[in-house]
Amino acid sequence: MATPVKKTRRTAERILDVTLELFNRFGEPNVSTTLISAELNISTGNLYYHYPAKDLLVDRLFDRYEASLSALLKAADDVHDVEDAWLFFHMLFELIWQYRFLYRDLNDLLSKNRRTETHFQYVLKEKTQAVQRVLAGLSRGNSVRLTAPEAESVATAMVVVSTYWLSYEYVRDPRHALEPENAGAALLRGASHVLSLLAPYFEPAQKQHLLGLAQAYSKPPSPATSAPRRAAVAASTTIGRAVQ
Repeated sequence: MATPVKKTRRTAERILDVTLELFNRFGEPNVSTTLISAELNISTGNLYYHYPAKDLLVDRLFDRYEASLSALLKAADDVHDVEDAWLFFHMLFELIWQYRFLYRDLNDLLSKNRRTETHFQYVLKEKTQAVQRVLAGLSRGNSVRLTAPEAESVATAMVVVSTYWLSYEYVRDPRHALEPENAGAALLRGASHVLSLLAPYFEPAQKQHLLGLAQAYSKPPSPATSAPRRAAVAASTTIGRAVQ
């Protein structure tokens, strides 16, 4: 039999899981504690026992995201060529998609939640440092040629695009862009556009490889491409487990 402490912990985690799903689906400003309680089939009193304010739900979900992001960004040190970079940015966009309500409603959240405002500044700093390490690894692997000022400017641009990409997707198609069935296409476009910022600096062979990856992943799987995709998914899943 589960102890009261374990049951309470499971309930708190279940509340977060359902809240994340609702925030992602409808946007945080459009989800009330009443809706969350109804979706969970619990009383609002029970919800408030675990999370006395809606901001606490946002805070705990942001904590989850921040912990996963910090673990994922460590993989920046393992990027040496365009294929490594492709996988790294795909995994980054997968994590952003998992917590897409943060990016869909970013400006609104920052204006209402002081803790999110301060912590997101740290997130941007972490992302920028990780992207700079990616560029350094690509340079050491002779995949790109970048001066120090160029690397700083490109890293900032890549962080800006990755941070606001889902906002752009949402503006393009507000009714469908952030629905789960559109995740694959949105993630592909985001990763491709971030890496395209490096196109002028890639060595010719690496640039061609990037174009080949983008074309291969934009088509339905075939016998020729299914094995590489399975390998990429396996690698992504392994790292994904590590950051949870």
